[in-house]
Amino acid sequence: ARTQPLAVPASELALLLAAAAALCIVPFLWRFFGRFVTIVHELGHAFAGLATGMRVTGITLRMDQGGTTHGVGRWRAVWFGFWGYPSPAVVGAVLVWASAAGFGRAALSVAVVLLALVFLFIRNLQGVLILVGAILAVAVTVVAVPPDTQVHITLAVGLALVLGAARDWWNVVTVHTRRRRELASSDAYILSRKTGVPSAVWLASFAAVIVLAGLASWVLLDGA
Repeated sequence: ARTQPLAVPASELALLLAAAAALCIVPFLWRFFGRFVTIVHELGHAFAGLATGMRVTGITLRMDQGGTTHGVGRWRAVWFGFWGYPSPAVVGAVLVWASAAGFGRAALSVAVVLLALVFLFIRNLQGVLILVGAILAVAVTVVAVPPDTQVHITLAVGLALVLGAARDWWNVVTVHTRRRRELASSDAYILSRKTGVPSAVWLASFAAVIVLAGLASWVLLDGA
């Protein structure tokens, strides 16, 4: 069901931004929300692969907020590898749009269905536990929270996903600059090895999509 298009006063927007920032900055909150960002990151890989006919063989999620998506299809691997870090920001912008248009409740309902489908690909117990927690959190919101409040929650989560994508992007930048022993886990490094294009170009490409998603979210809010 559609609610009234969202009108967000400046004071309320500031509170929502503060809540979104807290999810990404406060260590205790990030410990949980960061795992949700990882789910979206890995789903970005999976959907990019499936969209090009790639065979996705499994997704692994870990309690340390790490994750891996496995797929088969060499020539599609670049598109598959790119849509990890930018995906939370793109999904966040979609949630902001859904909230502004009054489809926040519908967006949460779709999220429950998509998260349930991820069970088809999960290949480890930690991943099952993380996914069950995410599904319960979203499902309880859909069932127990009034629709108008759900729209505001969807907006806050959308903003948090954009900020979470930026945080994860900065984290992978530090892998390339200060924690190079972890390079093998970096999508930018893997793409560089596959294509010969420097990692810095891939990092800049990730950042460009994240920034565009952030700008789109701001424009949507400005018109709300």
